[in-house]
Amino acid sequence: MHRNHPDSQGSKRLCSLCFASGRFSLDFRAGLTLLLAIYCATAITACHRQPEASKETVALIPMGSTDEFWKSVHAGGVQASKELGVNLIWQGPIRRDDRTAQIDVVESMIVRGVRGIVLAPIDNMALRAPVEDAYRNKIPVVIIDSNLNSDKSVSFVATDNYRGGTMAGEHMLKLLGGKGRVAMLRNVEGSASTDNRERGFLDTLKKVPAIEIVSANLYAGATTESAYKQSENLLAPLKTARGEIALDGIFCPNESSTFGMLRALQDGGLTGKVKFIGFDSSEKLVEGLAKGHLDALVVQDPVRMGYLGVAKLVEYLQGKSVAKKIDVPATLVTKENLSETRIKDLVAPDIKKWLAE
Repeated sequence: MHRNHPDSQGSKRLCSLCFASGRFSLDFRAGLTLLLAIYCATAITACHRQPEASKETVALIPMGSTDEFWKSVHAGGVQASKELGVNLIWQGPIRRDDRTAQIDVVESMIVRGVRGIVLAPIDNMALRAPVEDAYRNKIPVVIIDSNLNSDKSVSFVATDNYRGGTMAGEHMLKLLGGKGRVAMLRNVEGSASTDNRERGFLDTLKKVPAIEIVSANLYAGATTESAYKQSENLLAPLKTARGEIALDGIFCPNESSTFGMLRALQDGGLTGKVKFIGFDSSEKLVEGLAKGHLDALVVQDPVRMGYLGVAKLVEYLQGKSVAKKIDVPATLVTKENLSETRIKDLVAPDIKKWLAE
């Protein structure tokens, strides 16, 4: 009767089930073997990548990201990071007056948990709170270029900006023979670096009675376009009916304001008729200096500033003592010394070596 045996149809189903179970077991074992292989490969890869992953990450946050000055700062920071073995995040606002955007970047780096921050604060007051927040989170901050109204930073790496302004003032007095009518186009409100340059320039000229300051209350704004418009606004009331200008000298305290004024003087046919001193350098400004459209540039060393900012932060993270103030001297560049090798390296650094542009 075969009661203990299934019918032939059932036998087929049972055999099919047994076959399927066997295949499943084989597939499972094969799959497990594959997963183990993937795991081992991943583990080996992770071991090879471990040195890179173990690098400390620091952030370099500029005032802006489009000026040649800040690109040079970036290059210096990249050089230091590669030499010292740290990962570098470069992030900042596009506009040099966008305080809110820069605050957001600082706060995002705190949330991200970077080991340290190098910051060029747009505003010496507005950036105080986020820097002190970083301090509370045990994230050290090195300030570069422009000072911050806070004692919670590790170090301040910058040019003596007041001295840079006096250098411009002293050279202007030399160009004018100690007498004449002078104007200054300011940068933006709240920037400690350019505030000090402006103050240094004005303090130097005010010591000489024969110098008349005819305009010193206009701000260029953060872009070359706004600087161009404000330059025209400054120059317009000083033009005579015959197309001449009742002005002997002009000073601008940073790259964008200098370039805006240069364009306004060129478009107005006034180059060479007014002694013109600017601050910082770019390809167009150096070209203007070579042509005699500018009489001098007070030039910083932004590559070195970026390098030292990152280097001093790394030293601090390594437990080394770091000076509270580190000076990066400025240099007066004129048409006469423009061909010197050291000046060429200063006004046209090889930033492409470090930046993938």
